[in-house]
Amino acid sequence: MIAKVAGLLAFVAVAAAGVVPAGVAYSPYAAAPLAYAQPALAKVAAPLAYAAPVAKAVVAAEPFDPNPQYSYGYSVADGLTGDSKTATESRSGDVVQGQYSLVEPDGAVRTVTYTADPVNGFNAVVDRSAPAVVKAAVPAVAKVAAPVAYAQPALSGLAYHG
Repeated sequence: MIAKVAGLLAFVAVAAAGVVPAGVAYSPYAAAPLAYAQPALAKVAAPLAYAAPVAKAVVAAEPFDPNPQYSYGYSVADGLTGDSKTATESRSGDVVQGQYSLVEPDGAVRTVTYTADPVNGFNAVVDRSAPAVVKAAVPAVAKVAAPVAYAQPALSGLAYHG
């Protein structure tokens, strides 16, 4: 398709520029040709319409569980990075209950307890416990004597001649 468009654009550019017959010198002062016969374009038949085959998909019905149930939980306690979190969740039918907690960057522990059911929707209660205060030892500052003051030497024998 790109080749067809490029060929058409090249053809239009040649037609717009004008064609000088062979053996005739071009001069900006020479008269333009009186008539120009465009070469005949070959007619190309349009492509035939193509209908894609219709695929008949057979979908097997998934089994339906009228009372889905599950329960899971996990926890992470990484002493190297300080990452600490837990999560638990359980489902019985359309009722889901769960809780997760994590340690925030300031050391506080955030705990979220949630429930979800068709009657009340999703409800969550967020609890945040204050971070444990750890008093860090302040390093002792060594006293350093101030540097001794000194006078800049006087410059003598220099004169400005401007």
